[in-house]
Amino acid sequence: MTSDTGTRDVLTIMELLLTAEIFNRNEDLGINDLPPRCRDFFSAGSGGSPEVKRPLIVSEGAIKKVLGSPDAVCQAVRQNPFVGYDEFGQRLSLPSLDAAAGWYLKKGGEERVGENPVLAYFFEGKDGTAARYQDVRAKNPRFEDTKEYMEAKVSRLIAGSEEMREARDLIIISAPNEVEFTLAKLVCTPRQEEIIRKIGVALDHRDFLKQHEIYEFGRLLFVGPPGTGKTSLALAMSRELHMPVLEVRLAMVTSQYLGETSKNIDRIFDLAKKLAPCILFIDEFDFVAKTRVSDDHGAMKRAVNMLLKNIDQISFVKNGVLLIGATNHPRILDEAAWRRFDEVVEFPLPDQTMRQAILEKVAAAIECDCDFADLAARTEGFSGSDLRMMMKEAVMSALMEDRYRVDPVDIEQGLLRVEERNIIRGIGH
Repeated sequence: MTSDTGTRDVLTIMELLLTAEIFNRNEDLGINDLPPRCRDFFSAGSGGSPEVKRPLIVSEGAIKKVLGSPDAVCQAVRQNPFVGYDEFGQRLSLPSLDAAAGWYLKKGGEERVGENPVLAYFFEGKDGTAARYQDVRAKNPRFEDTKEYMEAKVSRLIAGSEEMREARDLIIISAPNEVEFTLAKLVCTPRQEEIIRKIGVALDHRDFLKQHEIYEFGRLLFVGPPGTGKTSLALAMSRELHMPVLEVRLAMVTSQYLGETSKNIDRIFDLAKKLAPCILFIDEFDFVAKTRVSDDHGAMKRAVNMLLKNIDQISFVKNGVLLIGATNHPRILDEAAWRRFDEVVEFPLPDQTMRQAILEKVAAAIECDCDFADLAARTEGFSGSDLRMMMKEAVMSALMEDRYRVDPVDIEQGLLRVEERNIIRGIGH
């Protein structure tokens, strides 16, 4: 074990000791004041509950098991004059919090204070510490955004209800921190950025809007060709707004027993209200229009009418459900479907400026010898999905020759693959 590694490991254990001591003394602190690494160590949030049982305890057994720290590190911590040790329970403690805190800062702990709300709560304004508690807490990942919390909440809801269990089987539920897409990875149009800001403001002021009976808000229709980012943005909004996303594909909801379809739609909307605040994302919304136009089956028509009725009755302000419908074929939607939505957000094929921005974001972490401006000019008609696929194929072309750097010849390979794919897709139509 090098001295650098040893110092880092000792600081990690001292952070846990300080966190436990400060947390145990302050009842106002809760699970969202613990950074994820501390939640894991103290098993806070296990079982999906946001309640944290006090006192938090640091034992040698947990240090070895959770952190994998060797005996030498534990011994180095025990030799610290500010650390107390209970032989019987093999527990570590801090008899003098202030002295231990001063030692921690001198040994280089200030950076960790900026990542740990519990420490920032204690250190703010002391010893010239720059970290501010509210800022550090705002950056700390929320427990309610985790898969564990979401799964526990869903389990409680469906435990006593066969109907809710059936609804659960028809949708894909993602907790915010499970979502791969972030707004930072996307290139949005000004209109798309505006709608995200508007939803964020409405979320912060839901009580005000409710008080003034402003309910016609939060039913969005995303419109545009395939691959232009409709699903990506809906998922990224989940992370941005800290709301789980419930994905529905209408074709899946259509039961082979058509009489069940209306009930399925009702159940999905009920589940969304119970999981609120959340995003209910209905993909392939044009399925509704196709059914209304082409299907003369009475049960199917009743199901579509049930869907439209549920959309009428859902409200972001009242229920906390942000409804997003997405369609690749807006022209076939009839007036009855259109007027259900408060806002229509267009997803056009990217222009040259957007194509260049997308390429630069996709290639940001890749070693790439590429003229993005020229490439953007050559990819007229490409969707964002096409551009990402092109770069993926270029990377694979380099890897096939045991290279990590993407050269112009690889880009040409990627371009060729996407053009071939689009030609085949055109023939398929």
